[in-house]
Formats: sequence, C-alpha cells, structure tokens
Amino acid sequence: MNSYEVKIFALWVRKDRPKPFTVRWEVAGRRQSRSFATQDLADSYRSQLMYAARSGEPFDVESGLPTSMSPTGARVTWFEHACRYVDMKWPKAAGKTRAGMADALATVTVALVRDDARIPDPEAVRKALIGWAFNTKLRKTPQPPDIASALAWAKRASLPLSVLNDPKERPRAIRAALDACSRTLDGRAAAATTTRRKRAVLYNALGYAVELGELVANPVDTVQWRAPAVAETVDRRVVASPAQMRELLAALTYVGRRSGPRLRAFFALLYFAALRPSEALDLRIQDCHLPRKGWGTITLVGTEPEVGKAWTDDGTRTQRRGLKWRSTKTTRPVPIPPELVAILRDHVKTHGTSGGRLFATATGGRVTSAAYYRAWRKAREYALPPELVASPIAGRPYDLRHGGVTLWLNAGVPAPEVARRAGHSVDVLLKIYAGCVDGQEESVNERIGKALAA
Repeated sequence: MNSYEVKIFALWVRKDRPKPFTVRWEVAGRRQSRSFATQDLADSYRSQLMYAARSGEPFDVESGLPTSMSPTGARVTWFEHACRYVDMKWPKAAGKTRAGMADALATVTVALVRDDARIPDPEAVRKALIGWAFNTKLRKTPQPPDIASALAWAKRASLPLSVLNDPKERPRAIRAALDACSRTLDGRAAAATTTRRKRAVLYNALGYAVELGELVANPVDTVQWRAPAVAETVDRRVVASPAQMRELLAALTYVGRRSGPRLRAFFALLYFAALRPSEALDLRIQDCHLPRKGWGTITLVGTEPEVGKAWTDDGTRTQRRGLKWRSTKTTRPVPIPPELVAILRDHVKTHGTSGGRLFATATGGRVTSAAYYRAWRKAREYALPPELVASPIAGRPYDLRHGGVTLWLNAGVPAPEVARRAGHSVDVLLKIYAGCVDGQEESVNERIGKALAA
C-alpha cells in the first residue's frame, strides 16, 4: 500500500552507537529509521527521501521507502504494469478492444526502454508483445523460442515505472511514447485516428498506475504534445448514386459461382438500410418483416464483428455483442424500401438461411471480411468504368453505408430520424455528413451574387 503522507525529520546523532547517524521519517503515521556510520552517508540517504517526497513520489507504507528506492517498487517496470493493465481490462473488454489495446501497448512498450537497450528484432518483439504478453488468455501458454527470447528482452529493457515520477526523466520518456503512437512501423506518420486511439490507451494505462498509487499524476498531462486532427467528415467522393449502386449489385451476380450472388443482399443492406457490415452479418430472418408489397422492416438486435480467435473468450473468430454504443438489450428497427424487400425475399428463396442467419457461406459457415472485400473489389471492376474503378467511389463496403445516409439526408429526411435509423447521435451525424448534403449551393450563390451586385 502506498501513501503520500510523509514527514522527514532532522538527523539524529547518538555517539554511543557503532552507527551514530540516524535518518528518521514517517509514512502514514508509521515511524521509520535507518542508521549510518558516517554523516555523509546519512545526509545522502535523507536527501534521496526528501527529493522523492518533494517530487510527489508515493511511499510504500510497509517499507517506508519511495517507489524508486523500494526493493519491490523499483522492480515494477512499464512492461509489468502494461500486463497488469491488460489483465484488469480483459474480462469486460470486447474482442476488438482487446486487440486494439494490445497493438497500442506494443507500440508504447518498445519506446519505453532504457537508453542502452537495442531491440534485437523489431518484428519478433512486436509479435511477441501483441500475441503473448498483452493477451491475458495466451500469456501463460507455451512460447516458441523466438517469442520467449523477445519477451525476455522486453522485460529486461523496460523502464521502471518510477522514472515517470521523476520530473527530469519523465518528459523525454513520455514524448518518446507519444511520438511512437504517431508513427507507423516504417517511420511514416500514422493516421490521425490511429494516433488518437493509441494515445488513449497509453493515457488510460498510466491513469491505472495513478489509481494504484504507482504514479503521482498522469504524466501525459505534464508534456505539451498535441495529437493530429482527425478528419471526421465523410469524403463525398466515396458516395455512390442509386443508379451506380444498382449496377454494382448486378455485377455481384457475376462474381464467382456462389460468393457474389450470396452477398448481393448483404451489400444491398449496407446501402438501402445504411447498416454497418457487422450488423448485416448478424441479421436473422426472424427479425425481418418482408411483405410482398410495400415497405418492410428489419429489427437490429446485435452485431457480430470479426476479431480473431486469440481475442475471444470461446476461441471463435467472432464475438456477438449488442448494437454499437448501445446497451445489450437495445434494438433498432429500420424501415426498408420495397426494392430492398424484394432483394431480401429473393435471397431467402434462393440461398435459404443458416440457423436463422441470412448470410452464410455455401457450407453454412460465417462470411468473413476477407471474402466480402474480395467480392466487392471484383464487382467494382465489372460495374464501373476504369476511371471510376481508380476513384474512391464506393471503394470500401463501409462506403455503401455512407451512401445510404447521404441519400436520406439529401432526400429531406429530418436529421433525428436519419440518426435513429443509422444508429448515430444527431450531433455526430451532422458532423460526419456535413460535406455530403446538397441542395443549398444555388440559393447561397444567388444571395452572394446579389450582395456583390449591390
């Protein structure tokens, strides 16, 4: 247990003893002392205690020593703390969160090492950190020799956590960690979203150290460092028109013998219902109202993102969860137009379902992201002219969702209703799609023209 209640007293001299010079101090009301043979040694020891106290370093109540001087505290390295942080977060974290956390901590851990530590094989160390050290489930499993060697290096090279309490050493260490968050493995500038995500993990991990009493305050707050701005608006060039979308859906029927036709309804849901891919893959037939005529309704109850076997509790590639940013019991009904109703009815008639799930492989397995990305690339090549294939238009499956939301906004659907159907908040919706709303340019130009002519 650590405490910041520290009192350090004047040197006590008792000449009748072999070690006459005694340093006395108190931690959380508990008296501590240590005797020395010479006054110089005693003064030096007392100075270390006073420096630690003035720096705001926590003192261990049992030993009476600050973290930097404690036999136990000195051994707590950043690497050990990062593993401890992962174990704390693991039980309640989603699979994707676990994987992202491990990726960020691996980036930071390679930066928070001693000056004389030379990384033996950057690729092997990163693989070992992500796949073993920062994976609670796999950390204690047998490790290949190269992984064991890389982890041994990380343990030896890692900085003591107490360095981040030292006002002289802290800025350089924290800047190194933050700079690592902002670079890719080959040294280029990382995407702004990647930088912010990794910085958030670093900040939370250090916040946990403050919570445990290892650090006085979050050291990230003590340096002047600004993350790059994130481009939060959708690039309108990625938005496909309804006519282009119909061409793309038709092209899917020519992609492969089975894969393309089976995914036609999946991509139609992303555009005409503005679903996220993980929401569409989790859709069940019992949650669909598909009348022969008129509008239908789909009720979204969850998502099933693909995260990899290493990051799920049951060892499967996916982890079924509630809707994004919603409680597990929240549902989202989305009205769907007759065109999409007809596509879904045809899909069910032709391909059936798998355990109620609308989308599955020919053998009943789960559709992977690699499979639907591969099919979409082929469909774009078949449906679009070469100049559009090279353009950003509908470049990713997720861009179809952007196209659907943009279509609704430009059709005049009120923003609160668009946000409800898309599973956004209104403020986020307007911020993201501000550059995609048409219909005001002509009237604005006219007003400006009149002002110029006045």
